[in-house]
Amino acid sequence: MRKFAILTDTGSDLPESYYGEHEVGKIGLGFTMDGVTYGEEEAELDVKEFYARLRAGAMPKTFQVTPEQAVKHIEPYAAAGRDVLVVAFSSGLSGTYLSYLTAAKELMTRYSVKIAVVDSLCASYGQGLLVDYIVRKADMGAEIDETVAYAEGLKRHICHIFTVEDLYHLKRGGRVTGAEAFMGTVLNIKPILHVDDEGHLIPMGKVMGRKKSISALVDRMNATQILEPDDPIYISHGDCEDDVAYLIKLLRRDYGDRPIFVNMIGSVIGAHSGSGTLAVFYRGSRR
Repeated sequence: MRKFAILTDTGSDLPESYYGEHEVGKIGLGFTMDGVTYGEEEAELDVKEFYARLRAGAMPKTFQVTPEQAVKHIEPYAAAGRDVLVVAFSSGLSGTYLSYLTAAKELMTRYSVKIAVVDSLCASYGQGLLVDYIVRKADMGAEIDETVAYAEGLKRHICHIFTVEDLYHLKRGGRVTGAEAFMGTVLNIKPILHVDDEGHLIPMGKVMGRKKSISALVDRMNATQILEPDDPIYISHGDCEDDVAYLIKLLRRDYGDRPIFVNMIGSVIGAHSGSGTLAVFYRGSRR
């Protein structure tokens, strides 16, 4: 058994199978769409159906984990006498991290365990990639404090580079203005964005056309990657499998048979990024 429990939330966009295979606890984030609440304890919605509704004009609204929900997930481990490491969705994008801190403080007054919360400063499969590095470290026998220090040193080297097909959702989130969204759509301009060292979503450039935007992801990766032999590349996408295939073709050209893992962007992240989002995550020298 691992020396401590590891939990993360579904902002990590990890495949459902990952949690069981790697003994990682899952904390569900939720959203409402068309008057229905979806999430861990509510109705479920297939992610393909989610994107179909999104394209049809549905406007989902997400909500963060509350301290009470966090307590419910962490307490069984604490009650069993196990230390806990929680890897949180970026505090630059959500208040969920603060809910975990509140829960940890409360539980440590009731149980003689350590509960550490790492602000991943990551999102989507970038958070998932950080979780996987943490899992591998813990499985090598690292203590909780050593693993926390490792995560803190690594997290700003988990690079997130992505582009979007539709500027509408960036407009809703205040990332681009209405005029920029309109002109970008008319001129087929595609933004290149990343997550910065504070965990915020930041535009970093723009190109004309979808294929050029995908090439730009790889160009940025080539300029900043510091991949070690066992380091994987992660890709997430908002239901755009043909674009994923093109991105993988470019990555295979430059990185050979290095492991590449692909998963769809979940509904909570997709509510903000929109359909057609394409992202690559990797260990880099800088964000």
